[in-house]
This record gives sequence, C-alpha cells and structure tokens, in this order.
Amino acid sequence: MNIPLLDLKRQYQTIKTEVDAAVQDTISSQSFILGDIVADFEEEIAKYCGVKNAIGVASGTDALLLSIRAHNISGKVVTSPFTFFATAGAISNAGAVPQFVDIDLETYNISAPQVEEFIKQNQNIEGIIPIHLFGQAAEMDKIIRLAEENDIVVIEDAAQAIGADYNGQKIGSLKTTCFSFFPSKNLGSFGDGGLITTNDDELADKIRVLRVHGSQPKYYHHVIGYNSRLDAIQAAVLSVKLKYLDKWSAKRIENAQFYNKLLGNIDGLKTPSTLPNQKHVFNQYTIRIGNSRRDELQSYLKEKGVNTAIYYPLPLHLQPCFSFLNYEDGDFKNSEQACHEVLSLPIFPELEKEELEYVADCILEFFEN
Repeated sequence: MNIPLLDLKRQYQTIKTEVDAAVQDTISSQSFILGDIVADFEEEIAKYCGVKNAIGVASGTDALLLSIRAHNISGKVVTSPFTFFATAGAISNAGAVPQFVDIDLETYNISAPQVEEFIKQNQNIEGIIPIHLFGQAAEMDKIIRLAEENDIVVIEDAAQAIGADYNGQKIGSLKTTCFSFFPSKNLGSFGDGGLITTNDDELADKIRVLRVHGSQPKYYHHVIGYNSRLDAIQAAVLSVKLKYLDKWSAKRIENAQFYNKLLGNIDGLKTPSTLPNQKHVFNQYTIRIGNSRRDELQSYLKEKGVNTAIYYPLPLHLQPCFSFLNYEDGDFKNSEQACHEVLSLPIFPELEKEELEYVADCILEFFEN
C-alpha cells in the first residue's frame, strides 16, 4: 500500500464541478486583480471568522509582513523558534528583530509562562507573534493579557489553524491574525495566497493601502508599500472550498482520534495533545518518538509505503541566517528536542479507514520488533 502525506487530487475530485465552474466564471469575467470576486470572498471569510475586516494578500508570509508594517513595529518581536521560517523571516524583512522564546512540548506552541518571564527580563518589546502550530491555538488569553499590560502588539500566525477555536472563539477574531492559503493548508488555494483579519478598521485600511504599493488614491503614494494582492482565481477557488472547511476539519479531527486510539499506549511514542478549551483542526498530526528512533521509524514507514514529514528539522534560532542574534545550541531545549523527535503522519480528510489502520499497524510493528 502507498499512502501519501497529502493527496490534493482526492479533494479536488470531490468538488471538481464547482471549482471548475468558479474558475471558468473568473476567466470569463477577465477581472483578475482584486475586484468583486476577491471582495466577495473577503466578506465570506470575515463572516466565517466572526471579524469585521478580512484583507486578501499574496501569501501567508506577506500577511505577516504587512501586519508588522501596519502596526509600525521596528523593534523586538517575540516569537517561537519551532515553526516554519516565514514568521521570523517576515519580522526581519519588516525591519524588526526576532526574539525567540521556547515552546511547551505538549502543544508545540510558544510557552506563555516563558513569554511572561522574557518580558520581565527584557525591555523595548514591541510585538508578540504566537504561532498556532499544527492546527491548535497558543494560550491566547495569557498572551493577550501580558501584551495589554505591557503595551505590546499581538499578531497571530494562524497559517495552519483556520477553523480552529479558542475558548469558543474562532481563530481570526481575537487580534490581528494572519492566514496562509498555501495548497497544503486546511483551506488551500491553487497557488500562493494569504489573508489578514482584524476588527480595527483603521488598521485594515492601512493594510489595504500597503498591499497596492502604498497607493491612495491610485498613483499617489504616501507610504512605500508592496505588490501583494490575492488574485481573483485564487479567491474563486477558496470561496468554493470555504463551504466545505468545517466538514474537512471534522474529518481531520476524526482521523486524529482514530490514530490516538490505536497509537496512544505505545511506549516511546507521544501522540498530540489537545487542550480542553481548544478545537484542534490538525493541519498536521505530529507524534514524537523518543530514544533517538525517529529517523529509524521514518525510514521503516517509507519502506512500507507510508509517507511522512519532519516539521521541523532545525529550529529557527540555529538557522545560519540568524547567527547574528547570537543564539546557541541548548538555548531552547524544548524546541531542539522537538526537532529531533517529531514526525507528521498522513491526516488529510479523504484518507480511508483502511489506510489509517495500515499506518497505525506499521507503527505498531516497528515498536514490536
């Protein structure tokens, strides 16, 4: 049996007629840059997230970059070293300075108690960017409280967590929130795409100006902006997919629970944790393998036809491009441990029960040998 980590062809086949019609309608309109199709999608997803403003941009990375710029942040920004590069890269490209704080190993999200300690010991912190990694939100109540007490901006990186809930609130409704529509995300486009949500009308207007070269009105530039617009074809595809997002999220959760049941009692394997106040939407189902056996298990599964991935093999504080920050091996032990132990299994909604059982059986066989 061959089981891919993700098979977008299966998803496409279930909605092909609707998607093809939406794309063809967009082509027939010959309106590709912003326009009504993008505006309609922005309205739909704002309603879905329970927020006043949704601004489509060219990528999740640009969503972060424009949000930092719109908040006028140029100093220190606290974030996690255990995540995709885009978060710290956007901080640097916006002219700010990433400052890392270690994760909670149970959730892989930035540790709120360690954020609090960092704030106590450091000055001139302008921003916090918590990442809702793998589909579960960080401890936002504590982070927001710390930020408000210290006059710090919070920008949420929810690239992997659209559709997730925190304390009964939809992600995207709390603070400035950044989403990615990269094809592998739970709500994925047919290319790059991103979104920013906010209840702050003034901030939303600033972001809308920044995404069109800082132009307002057209050809008059009071700020230097970017060419970062969600194109209409992507918006058309996303409008179709948004109708199915909650159904797909429910199937991901069901698949995760199935894995938990089969893998939950293996010595040396840690299944994902879901906090009681959370709806975890499992963009990734990430296990942890102790005793330095992660790579061995990955090779074994590959031989059996099961595709997996390591998110992420090297923490950001040890990336060569951030050597100027003077971090060292051992500075963030939880993040470094996670990089040595994590392994993500297939979790996409279209997986058959037999495929899930096969993955679990292969893992059980590995630990029995």
